[in-house]
Amino acid sequence: MWNVLNWLQKNLVWSIPLAMLAGLGFGQLADPGFLSGAILPLTFLMVYPMMVTMNVKELLKPGGGKLQGTTLAINFILMPAIGYGVGLLFFGDQPMVRLALLLTALLPTSGMTISWTGFAKGNVPAAVKMTVVGLIVGSLLAPVYLKLLLGTVVEIPVRQVFFQIALIVFLPLLLGTLTQRWLSGKHGEPHFNQKLKPRFQPFSTLGVLGIVFVSMALKSRDIFAHPGLLPGLLLPLVLIYAINFAISTVVGKTMFSRGDAIALVYGTVMRNLSIALAIAMGVFGSAGADAALLIALAYIVQVQAAAWYVKLTNRLFGAPPAPAAPAAAKGG
Repeated sequence: MWNVLNWLQKNLVWSIPLAMLAGLGFGQLADPGFLSGAILPLTFLMVYPMMVTMNVKELLKPGGGKLQGTTLAINFILMPAIGYGVGLLFFGDQPMVRLALLLTALLPTSGMTISWTGFAKGNVPAAVKMTVVGLIVGSLLAPVYLKLLLGTVVEIPVRQVFFQIALIVFLPLLLGTLTQRWLSGKHGEPHFNQKLKPRFQPFSTLGVLGIVFVSMALKSRDIFAHPGLLPGLLLPLVLIYAINFAISTVVGKTMFSRGDAIALVYGTVMRNLSIALAIAMGVFGSAGADAALLIALAYIVQVQAAAWYVKLTNRLFGAPPAPAAPAAAKGG
């Protein structure tokens, strides 16, 4: 079982499309309505393991103010404006799809921010801090932004959105932090980081795949009835990610060192699609299926783009510095 879970986690490029195809097939063979009851348990399965592995203590470490401030400006000023504008341009008469674009733009960073920063040999501690800050700030601002920007075209139940975020973000964050402290106290922090922490991450991926499966099953008959639906959703997503990568790359190269620039890119381009998906399905119910479809497609674009960007980092930012040579032994 562990081998299967690890494969699913390490091969999101394949596992997410497979979950989408499975959902599409299931929606054709059976009435998928009963699956809506699985959304909340799958959401908890998706978010709680991620919170167990998150180091909230990074918030208390000093330094990096310029990098974190720039990341916040891109994530909570620039990207919501771009998400809103692209939604208005492409989906002026589809408010729920506009809501999906805005949700993805409002909820930055995920565990993959840290992973991809590490793959590209960027500043991983800065990426950890970005992930924690982005999660908390995005969760608090999302209901406000949704109400201000889309409240005239979509009924935004602000209290329900806040309640849903408390249920799927802050409750798992509290439980995950307590679990981390308990395991670290019982087994020691090195053992937790090396042996136990990696065990939680595949379960989060399983939750993601479950949510993707459910959202595609619920939209299966609409997709088959309108086969042009998917390409029409993919184009704006590709555009948003391309703009995001371009802006973050230019800002990173202009203002920061190689390691910080890479952390900035992945801290602003990777969106917390898991929580966006959970809000779309948990708050808006069956009406949120349109939004969930776009967010499910965003997983494919995001993973593919992040993987390709790793291959370009040396060309864009230069090679990582060589490790320091060991000091010569003294004496003789």
